[in-house]
Amino acid sequence: MKATEVPEIAGAYLFEPTPFADERGFFCRTFDADVVRSVGLDPDAFVQDSLSRSVRGVLRGLHLRSGAGEAKLVRCSYGWIFDVVVDLRTDSPTYLGRAFFELSGDTQVTLYIPAGCAHGFQALTETADTSYRIDRPHDPAEDVTIAFDDPELAIPWPLPVTSMSQRDRAAPSLAEILKHEEC
Repeated sequence: MKATEVPEIAGAYLFEPTPFADERGFFCRTFDADVVRSVGLDPDAFVQDSLSRSVRGVLRGLHLRSGAGEAKLVRCSYGWIFDVVVDLRTDSPTYLGRAFFELSGDTQVTLYIPAGCAHGFQALTETADTSYRIDRPHDPAEDVTIAFDDPELAIPWPLPVTSMSQRDRAAPSLAEILKHEEC
């Protein structure tokens, strides 16, 4: 497994496994504490694993947490997703930077998203399972949602949105969030 920095988002990394493939399929390590530690992250900091299943066109996000934020490892374990990260850390050298990824069950690449960054994704296949490893227990009082179609962010979602939560659909713009929240 190798770690690669994401230039558009300071402190973000892609963890790329080395799959062993044969006639049965493949086997790969999707988390390696030593590799995570080698880039300065604490592998023991992650306290919660979650999984979402989405159908083609579903959009989830853009989400982040207020207060101390939330760092996460995100991986598409089955299917294919278009993944988005927006840096909202005002003290970051990549503040307001955006990065786009295609994550898939074929590659099992994991994306590390630092606390203070917004995250969202769209399912590109009929079924897409997305795994999350999160560094803090969830507190709904800290949930922040930003409009997926905010013109300031101009995210090039690849498909028409077929479904999203009511909360995501009604989310305010980034400018409104920055006026009222400290991300």
